[in-house]
Amino acid sequence: MASINVTELIITGLFQDPEIQKVCFVLFLPVYLATVLGNGLIVVTISVSKTLHSPMYVFLSSLSLVEIFYSSTVVPKFITDLLAKVKTISLKGCLVQIFFFHFLGVAEILLLVVMAYDRYVAICKPLHYMNIMSRQVCHMLVAGSWLGGLIHSIIQILITIPLPFCGPNVIDHYFCDLQPLFKLACTDTFLEGVIVMANSGLISIISLFILVSSYAIILVSLRNHSAEGRRKALSTCASHIMVVTLFFGPAIFLYLRPSSTFTEDKLVAVFYTVITPMLNPIIYTLRNAEVKNAVRKLWSKKDSETE
Repeated sequence: MASINVTELIITGLFQDPEIQKVCFVLFLPVYLATVLGNGLIVVTISVSKTLHSPMYVFLSSLSLVEIFYSSTVVPKFITDLLAKVKTISLKGCLVQIFFFHFLGVAEILLLVVMAYDRYVAICKPLHYMNIMSRQVCHMLVAGSWLGGLIHSIIQILITIPLPFCGPNVIDHYFCDLQPLFKLACTDTFLEGVIVMANSGLISIISLFILVSSYAIILVSLRNHSAEGRRKALSTCASHIMVVTLFFGPAIFLYLRPSSTFTEDKLVAVFYTVITPMLNPIIYTLRNAEVKNAVRKLWSKKDSETE
């Protein structure tokens, strides 16, 4: 393994203007808190509710848990850096951030695929649903999503660790990611960039193809359902499709193309690291009467206990 001379990296951040950074701090701190509280509320509600134990809610709870961890790998440091004059991170800390960012990001992608499969079975094979989506199968699918993210991230980090970093040490981003870090390596990283593009980009493309195919089959099959059944199924699927669109659009834009210096990359990254994790609980709860009722019962129970 090549020796590493650089031990600390300087992060340029999202904006250079101190006043704009203060405005961003005021905007993004509540967004992060809302992300943690909103997703945490979904996890707690599904865990304690007696009515939300179907496979769909097991997957939703897992997705919300991933969102909390995923957002927390980047956003807390990003927010604190907005008030710092010099934004630094150790090289080891940078590699750790990259590892967990990709681990949790791919785990989320695979969970979205699992949720689409769950809706496909529920709508297209309702009589066999409980046999196909047994508790054991649900747990295996959730574990498989986490394992898939772990394997993906290990591959990414193993091609990064051997790279020599001997200067410069300024990473042109507001958090550590592979392409900005590759630009600092003291060697040609074309091959590593291709591997990253193939690994991250193809996972996104294949998963998106599976998702689109699943929802297309679901929409076609709804023609044989009652009006009430179509309405309920469409409401649930619409929530999933919104989340999929919000997550996959920026991810494909950033990872399914060669390394570039596009200035809009940072703004696109803000969307899927800061904004999307907050929107997911809002999208799912606003369009799901069962979750909303369970949240009301949870809070009314807490209120009665405190009186």
